[in-house]
Amino acid sequence: MSRRAPGPGLLKFMRGVRKHGLIDYVGQLWREYGDVFHVRIGPKRIVCVMHPDAVAHVNMDNRRNYEKRASYDAVRDFLVGNGIVASNGDLWRRQRRLMAPFYTPKAIQTYADMMVRDGVRLAEHWGQYAESGAEIDMHEEMTMVTASIILKAMFSKESHESILQMKDAAGKMLAIVNDRMMGVPVPTWLPTKKNRGYHAARRLSREVIQGLIAERKGMDEADWPDDLLSRMMKARDEETGRGMDDQLLHDETLTIYFAGHETTARSLTFAWYALATNPAVTERLHEELDRVLGGRLPTVEDLRQLPYTLQVVKEVLRLYPAVTVYARDAVAADEIGGYEVPAGSSVLLWSYYTHRHPDFWENPETFDPDRWTRERESERHNYAYHPFAAGPRVCLGNNFSLLESHLLLAVLASRFDVQLRPGYRARWIMDGTLGLADGLPMSITAR
Repeated sequence: MSRRAPGPGLLKFMRGVRKHGLIDYVGQLWREYGDVFHVRIGPKRIVCVMHPDAVAHVNMDNRRNYEKRASYDAVRDFLVGNGIVASNGDLWRRQRRLMAPFYTPKAIQTYADMMVRDGVRLAEHWGQYAESGAEIDMHEEMTMVTASIILKAMFSKESHESILQMKDAAGKMLAIVNDRMMGVPVPTWLPTKKNRGYHAARRLSREVIQGLIAERKGMDEADWPDDLLSRMMKARDEETGRGMDDQLLHDETLTIYFAGHETTARSLTFAWYALATNPAVTERLHEELDRVLGGRLPTVEDLRQLPYTLQVVKEVLRLYPAVTVYARDAVAADEIGGYEVPAGSSVLLWSYYTHRHPDFWENPETFDPDRWTRERESERHNYAYHPFAAGPRVCLGNNFSLLESHLLLAVLASRFDVQLRPGYRARWIMDGTLGLADGLPMSITAR
């Protein structure tokens, strides 16, 4: 018979978060209460789970009981509307059918040359930084390059002004959503600086996207570029013959933009931190890149010969997953790990701690890309690793993100080494996604 999961009272929880920060305090609660624990914040019931079996249960075995309901209200209302990341039911299934063909490993290879070109463009700037000894904020550098790539992939646009505008708008909109998801629901009608910035950013993003859709519709279809917007506009559901209306096109475009650059930028930022703090890993990475590429640019065909580079990316996603936690809402009452999950509960799947579970990861706090050899991967629990979620609702852009990270790391790490600012100590925080409180100040050295 199931029983109520243990957990802290509200005051203890709030004090702990205030003192230690959410990520660290959740880790303390995990060590105190185990793989399933319960937190109640007002009327909201939250069940936190860490074990891979629970990840499998929610995402696969009993997935029909877990949807994106109240936990995603802020994402729907303030960010992406009914885009695929927040929709449910028939709408989600239809959109998944329409969009999945755009993100197969073969389909996303069409963007590889563009990813490499943007990497080369960034490398030219880095050459100047290396000569001058100027310090950079690595997160800013990675956000700019991933924003540039996704805008080209979506719209075939690459003006520096557009990239800056959309990047700035994304930051302001995400800040409001993060506040609400973290329990700070300040009404958006209040004339605060953050709210004014949010409304201006939302207007800008709508105007930009609606203008691009209208521009595309005004062209002869034969002249449309082969980008994600064109693919979405041409897509027709095999079952109904229907395409996307303008509102859904807008929502899905915003979804792709936010999901397609923000988390990848953070993952690449954390990759540079990992390399700067693990010189033996950097040495092996450089050896592979030098041996395979010999100073030339990578191609898609080269990637099979760069397995260690991909292993570094995968280990970054394990130890520093940008999406530290994601939610599913229980439609009906259920049981996880012998504990009750009341209907309407928000189940939080903490990938950050599943990826550190000592029953499935040896020396889990150590950055070790050798975990990702084929032999060791095949021996591991299928759900001990879920940086892109899991099951039918696994992130649609996971192949795009992995290809982008693999190529950009190959382009840049083959040409440059990085150093942390002397005395820098990483302070990890959660502001919707995993972040570094003080950015990542680094200097660059040409190899």
